[in-house]
Amino acid sequence: MRQYEPDRPTPVELAAIRQSLRTGRAALARRSFLGGALAVGGVGALSACGIPAAGKSQGGVSADDHSATEKVVNFSNWPEYIDVDDSGKKHPTLDAFRKRTGITVKYTEDINDNDEFFGKIQPQLAAGQDTGRDLIVLTDWLAARMIRLGYVQKLDASNLPHAFANLSDQFRAPDWDPGRAYSYPWQGISTVVAFNKKALNGVEVKSVSDLLDNPALKGRVGLLTEMRDTVGMTMLDMGIDPATFTDDNYDSVIARLQKAVDKGQIRRFTGNDYTSDLSKGDLAACVAWGGDIVQLQADNPDVDYVIPASGYMTSTDNMLIPNKARHKTNAERLIDYYYEPQQAAELAAYINYVSPVADVQPYLAKIDKSAASNPLIVPDKAMQAKSRAFRSLSSKEETAYQQKFAKLTGA
Repeated sequence: MRQYEPDRPTPVELAAIRQSLRTGRAALARRSFLGGALAVGGVGALSACGIPAAGKSQGGVSADDHSATEKVVNFSNWPEYIDVDDSGKKHPTLDAFRKRTGITVKYTEDINDNDEFFGKIQPQLAAGQDTGRDLIVLTDWLAARMIRLGYVQKLDASNLPHAFANLSDQFRAPDWDPGRAYSYPWQGISTVVAFNKKALNGVEVKSVSDLLDNPALKGRVGLLTEMRDTVGMTMLDMGIDPATFTDDNYDSVIARLQKAVDKGQIRRFTGNDYTSDLSKGDLAACVAWGGDIVQLQADNPDVDYVIPASGYMTSTDNMLIPNKARHKTNAERLIDYYYEPQQAAELAAYINYVSPVADVQPYLAKIDKSAASNPLIVPDKAMQAKSRAFRSLSSKEETAYQQKFAKLTGA
């Protein structure tokens, strides 16, 4: 029997990747046209490859830093994940950074899927070579893996005064990078319970239990194909902490979800494509991504959401500096720049994700008052207190958990 390498995707995980590329967060860019409005999708935590449990890392490998003589940063990000001007060709915050510092940012939208991008850069990193990138943005589960493998460099705190001071408490201590020694969030992603008020016709929805158990919603409920979101939200509903759960806990969640599937409660498991069904009312209620709901509400007053009393799931996309990057100091200056509240506000006003900057609200209010008052973009303290993250998984756990979830969803 073939023994799979611990950091290579198994057949089960590859099936999850293909499913996510078809229907999950990886299927769409950060913004897609939806009924004439831009709808934010969210990359979130693509359940593609196993993440070894968080452990001590020796850190990355530095190169000679050419920042002083080469005023450039090579920045790889996801499509439509930064502010643009009316022409759609320029990024105002990057232009302002260049004018202030003299550093030109060579910005490339070449990350379309976490696993695909890892496959692109992993051979160079494994060989100790420069990837040609100084700054990359990866979802938390892959960021964890990169840190564990020693593929990214430890950040110099002296170059990050704004980042250190302004990072929201909600994102300060992930189990995979305690104290943010190697990463800083680019944006956060909230998973909530959403509904169409007209389709509910008076039925009350406040929790995941309402989705799974209320017969009035039979056949009109949507759950997400992203394992960490659907399972995590159900764990919280059952009083299980997604940061510390056991195998038995996971199995109990799968059993509960299977019961809902068997009785026809669940219409389907979806990726971003739930947005159309929710807007039309074909789905009365569903587990959803906060960025989508912000945009749907702009066009449809019937769409609303609730943060369950049990809490909600949060994930992050994170900035990291890969090994052998030629311009580490310049990259750190760019990270720090986006933790200045004014720059963070301009970014949040455009993309409508959760800003990781603690004091962004008054700056955002000057740009967009509705965004500044929206807890899906700027969570208040009460909402932050309900935020939970899915713990890091070993490769063995990832394979076993994904197999059970794939069977549940029919993948």
